Amino acid sequence: MQTPFNKETYLHWYELMLLLRRFEEKAGQLYGMQKIRGFCHLYIGQEAIAAGIMSAIREDDNMITAYRDHALAIAKGISANACMAELYGKATGCTGGKGGSMHFFSKEKRFFGGHGIVGAQIGLGAGIAFAEQYQQTDRATICMFGDGAARQGMLHEAFNMAVLWQLPVVFICENNNYAMGTSVERTSKVLDIYRLADAYDMPGDSVDGMSCEEVHKAMERAVRRAREGGGPTFLEIKTYRFRGHSMSDPAKYRTKEELEEYKEKDPIANVLKTIMDNKWATQEEIDVINDKVKAEVEESVKFAEESPYPDDSELYNHIYSEPNYPFIVD
Repeated sequence: MQTPFNKETYLHWYELMLLLRRFEEKAGQLYGMQKIRGFCHLYIGQEAIAAGIMSAIREDDNMITAYRDHALAIAKGISANACMAELYGKATGCTGGKGGSMHFFSKEKRFFGGHGIVGAQIGLGAGIAFAEQYQQTDRATICMFGDGAARQGMLHEAFNMAVLWQLPVVFICENNNYAMGTSVERTSKVLDIYRLADAYDMPGDSVDGMSCEEVHKAMERAVRRAREGGGPTFLEIKTYRFRGHSMSDPAKYRTKEELEEYKEKDPIANVLKTIMDNKWATQEEIDVINDKVKAEVEESVKFAEESPYPDDSELYNHIYSEPNYPFIVD
C-alpha cells in the first residue's frame, strides 16, 4: 500500500491515538464509579484530529480548544498523570485540581485550555495569535471549537479581525454532527460550515476528520500559510464522537446504524491496518505498544488516587491578581 507518510509517522499515530482512546475509556469508567465528578466530555472517535494536527505542527505552537479537551491536552504534551489527577481534582493535576475536566491548561506546553463557555475560546485564540504577530515570532496558533460554537457571534467578530490583521491562526471546527443532541441540519441552513470563511475572504476547506493523513495534510498547508504571513485559515474537520455529548447523554437522538457506520471508519483500526499491510510492525511489536499504553493509563490512575487534594489555602489563589498601585498609601 503506497502512502506519502513513513513507518515512524504511522507508529506514532497509532500509539498516540491508542493512548487517547484508552485514557478516555478509563475516564468514562471512573466517572461511573464516581471517582470523577462534574462534567466529563469524551473524545472517543475523534482521535485522528489530535494525531494529524500534532504531526503537522511544532511543539512550541499554541493550542486552545473547548471543553472536550482531555485528548488534545495529552497530545500537546501534558502527561497522562497530570491529566488524570486533574479529573480527580487533585493538587498534582495540570491546573492544580481546580479546573477539572473542562479546563485543562499548561503554559509550558502552550496549551491554553479547555474552555467551558461555548465559543469563548475563538476570540481568545485570535488574541493569542495577535500576541505572536506583535512579538514577531513565527508560531502558529491552533484555535478549535465545535459545530455548535460555529453559531456564536464571537466567531464572526474573530474571523473579521483575524483576516483584517492577517493573524497567524488556524481556526478549526471539529464538526461531529451534533451540538449536544441537536444535529447541524436543525441549526443551520449552511451545512458546509467551512463556507462561513467565504464571507471574510478567508481560505476555508472541508477535511475528513477520520483520517490522520487528511488532517495532517490540511494542517500542514494552513500552518505554513500562518508562518509565512499569509493570515488565517478555517478548516471544518468532519468527525464523529462514538459516545454521547457528555457522560449524562444517552445519545438516543441518533440511530444504531449511524453509529456503526462511523465505527467502521475508526481511525485507530485504519492506521493499524496500514501498518500491518505494509509490514511495518509484527503483532508482537504492536502488543508491546498496547501494553505500554495500558501501563501508562494504569499508572495515571494510581498517580491520581495517591495524590493529595489541594490545600484549603489554595481556594483564592489564581483568581485575582494583587494590585500594586504606587499611589496607594497605607
